[in-house]
Amino acid sequence: MSAFPKPAELTETIFAALTTKAEQPVKTIAVMGVLAGFYIGLGGIASTVALAGADAMPFGAAQILAGLVFSLGLAAVVIAGAELFTGNTLFLGPVVFGGVSPKIAIRSLLVAYVANVVGSLALALIVFAARFHEAGDGAVGVAAIDLATIKAGKSFVTVFASGVIANILVCLGVWFALAGNSVTEKLVGLILPVTVFVAAGFEHSVANMYLLPYAYLIEQSEVGTTSITVPSIMANISAATLGNIVGGGSLGVLYGYLFARDISQTEF
Repeated sequence: MSAFPKPAELTETIFAALTTKAEQPVKTIAVMGVLAGFYIGLGGIASTVALAGADAMPFGAAQILAGLVFSLGLAAVVIAGAELFTGNTLFLGPVVFGGVSPKIAIRSLLVAYVANVVGSLALALIVFAARFHEAGDGAVGVAAIDLATIKAGKSFVTVFASGVIANILVCLGVWFALAGNSVTEKLVGLILPVTVFVAAGFEHSVANMYLLPYAYLIEQSEVGTTSITVPSIMANISAATLGNIVGGGSLGVLYGYLFARDISQTEF
């Protein structure tokens, strides 16, 4: 492959990588899935700090900054190695065009999803115990609750549509990162798509697995209000999950369709 792979070459490389990922042992996917949930949550921590200063900045500036630092999460997943459910929805491409059986893809996605939940919730509990929400004289906690309240108040259709766009951007970030060879190239590749999805407020199921429970803990323990409830958290994450599957899966299928002839000549 050349230093700058053509789209067909890049698709071939990514489909091969997806096939390898799907066929990993369940215990490997589970452990790496916990790490992915934890890593994406770390990005959420960084973005919450950025949003805590939003009042002192013009609209958009804080959101862009929040998206930029949130890139830490996907960077850790791609570079350090982890199994992120949303990125792995690209499995649908190799499933449709050969290389991954539906059974193996579903198994891998389910294990990664559950593990992402575990990692995200673990981080939310640890960060809450660390009293992170008290930073900035409580501004961090307020920012987390404000963001979570907005997310929890959206309709199912709104979250679903937002989830589609969010995961197209996240999977584009993965796609761009895999085009790079060095750490620098991978970082440059993923930063813009991730920044846009966060700045625009689109819904990423794994990010919300951390943010919404974390804000719930703050609100229940420190504030005493009930704008964020367990049913609203579950409704948001369910709708975002479905939208993420459609967004990421569609991207994988479309590239498989575009370059099916090239891919069909490759043994996975």
